[in-house]
Parts: sequence; C-alpha cells; structure tokens
Amino acid sequence: MERECITFIRPDSRYLLVQYADEHDSAGLEKEYQTICEGTDIPFSLVALKVNDWNRELSPWKAPPVFGNQPFGGDADETLRELTEELLPRIKAEYGLRDDVRIILGGYSLAGLFALWSGFNSDAFDGIAAASPSVWFPGWTDYAAKTCFRAQRVYLSLGDREEKTRNRVMATVGDCIRRTEQIFAEKAVPCVLEWNEGNHFRDADIRTAKAFLGVIC
Repeated sequence: MERECITFIRPDSRYLLVQYADEHDSAGLEKEYQTICEGTDIPFSLVALKVNDWNRELSPWKAPPVFGNQPFGGDADETLRELTEELLPRIKAEYGLRDDVRIILGGYSLAGLFALWSGFNSDAFDGIAAASPSVWFPGWTDYAAKTCFRAQRVYLSLGDREEKTRNRVMATVGDCIRRTEQIFAEKAVPCVLEWNEGNHFRDADIRTAKAFLGVIC
C-alpha cells in the first residue's frame, strides 16, 4: 500500500517521530511541529502518514460501532507490519537518517491507541506518545494487563472533560486511562499521565506535540 506522508526532516535527527493522521490532524501538523521545536533543542524529524480508513486500519481487533454505524475492522496487524517492514526502512533510507535514530510512535485518539498497541507488539519503537488515546476501546485494558510491553517508555494524556459524555462506552475513558497508567506501573514501564483542559476535540495538535515532547525530553 502506498501512503501519502507529510514530512519535516533533519538529516542529523536523533529522533524520528512517526504518527498516523487523517485530514483533520494534517491541518494542524505545522503547528504541532513548531510546538515541538519550541520545546526541545534535540534534533528530530516528524513524519505523518495518511490514514485511508481510520476505523479499519488503526483498530487492534474487530469491534462493533461505538458512534455512528461504522464498525472497527481490526487491521492494526497489517498496518504495523507495513510500518515496520516497509515504511520505516524506506523513510530512513530516502531521507538519509542515521541507522541508530530513535523511533517514537505517537498519535491522537484512535491513532494514539494504535501507538500504544504497537508498543506491545513490536520492538521497533523506543517510546510511545499517546495523546487522548481511545483506551475506551472494548477489551483494551484486559489486553494491556496480560501482554508484555516492548517499548522503553510511554506518555499518556487525556482531556479533563473527555469522560463527561453521554456515550456510555466513551464515558469509560477516564477510568480506562487511569487503569492503563496503573498497568504500566505494575510492569515497571516508565510512564507519564498528563491531564489537559477540555474535551476530546480541543487542541489535538498541541496535545500531540506535548506527547512527543514528553517522550524525547
């Protein structure tokens, strides 16, 4: 599969920050990149990979619709395989990035959940930056509790009004993020949980930048 991507590249990068993004996320990438630049002197590159089918490509397993009528397709396995076996080697070669560049996988909402899930399923990532991840996803906390985490560290965040919703599944997000933080503590994985002001749709670009900064700094 060919992926459209948006790149901000420094050949001397110590970190390669990777995220999956839809059209809404893409509109804020310039601001996200500038926010990261303002927060660190560490040289880094940022690559955003466009998602064609959000609910199918980023969900770790099949699940019924939670809002609207589109179910979750559970194709995260294939997305992760494509990323680690095809896209990351191609990105590093095409842009002349050093072989030992540290790779941080991040994302917002369902892309944040995909990043977390990938940290349990691949050794390719030094850290995971999950901004407002969809940890309400059915079965997530049970999966995380029984599975070995393979990245070195993780950042979590959530808006302080995200759990205040009428959707009964999504209203569990607060309890689920607290449980996810506890799971990482039990696994002795370095983890930060930060609470942001607002609901799920506020400042996605800034929150994603903060997530990456929380891992690399």
